[in-house]
Amino acid sequence: MKKLIALVLAFVLALGLVACGTATTEPTEQAAGEAKTYKVGVAIYQFDDNFMTLYRNELQSYFESLNNDTVKYDVTIVDGKNDMAEQTNQINNFITQGMDVIILNLVQTSSADAVIKSIVDAGIPLVLINREPLGDNGDESYAGILDNATVCYVGADARQSGTYQGEIIAELADHGDINGDGKVSYIMIEGDPENIDAQYRTEFSVKALVDAGIEVECLDDQIGNWAQAKGQEITANDLAQYGDQIEVVFCNNDAMALGAAAAITAAGRTVGEDIYLVGVDALDECVEMVQNGQMTGTVLNDHIGQSHAAVDVAVAALNGEPMDNYYWVDYVKVTK
Repeated sequence: MKKLIALVLAFVLALGLVACGTATTEPTEQAAGEAKTYKVGVAIYQFDDNFMTLYRNELQSYFESLNNDTVKYDVTIVDGKNDMAEQTNQINNFITQGMDVIILNLVQTSSADAVIKSIVDAGIPLVLINREPLGDNGDESYAGILDNATVCYVGADARQSGTYQGEIIAELADHGDINGDGKVSYIMIEGDPENIDAQYRTEFSVKALVDAGIEVECLDDQIGNWAQAKGQEITANDLAQYGDQIEVVFCNNDAMALGAAAAITAAGRTVGEDIYLVGVDALDECVEMVQNGQMTGTVLNDHIGQSHAAVDVAVAALNGEPMDNYYWVDYVKVTK
């Protein structure tokens, strides 16, 4: 009987040990399998923008590709609707929600200081994209609040894109002087006048021609605000007013160039024969038009390279790594 009792006690004890072992190992395995989740807030100036649609979709896709068993990125992307008040509310919501990092495509770079200060004061790393805010002296000094170790800008140097536009024209056989009067007569269709990209593309496209020793004549310079419809409207009006005097149409982006192309066709003009047209962004449709001779050229604004760089910098910031103030991605000329 004593032996039987001893055997029963031993069996019960063994069961207890197994049960205890199971209870302690399961939570450990679950904890080891849990992924650390980071909350990422992305504010885009306007979803209704060809280039930024490509950019944000690629950014979302790249973040998703980085998810694994140990880390996940919960990405929230919001549309500023080209309204600074709307975007400011969105940033305030991101701060309230405790985002771990914010990626910001500003509606207005002139409002950068106040928005950036609110993010910095909340202790959240900030990656600015696509629209570069300037320092207090109108340069790239990131003076004041912008000169902060938790704030950086990822983008392409718009001076380069403007220069490439001008060089595309200067490198043509007639250097853009179709009518042979010794000068290049052009119209300029600008993006947002507050956007430094628009300012630089406007300035440096013409500067490239002048630097090449080519005389230029500006027939018209108007604001198209990046919109295809405005590009078409401005070009149509200018073609009606200036006619064959217009030799080159410079557009700060491809969306406006698409509009300009439609107006050129409607006016009975032919790109490559009696007029030239250049844009920036290298949208798929525009690259095809360049190949078919319907556009003279465009400049690749590398949304893949820029969006990946922005994500990489954001991830580095989440890992506690220091950030530089600038991360540049080169433009690329696109011609037939």
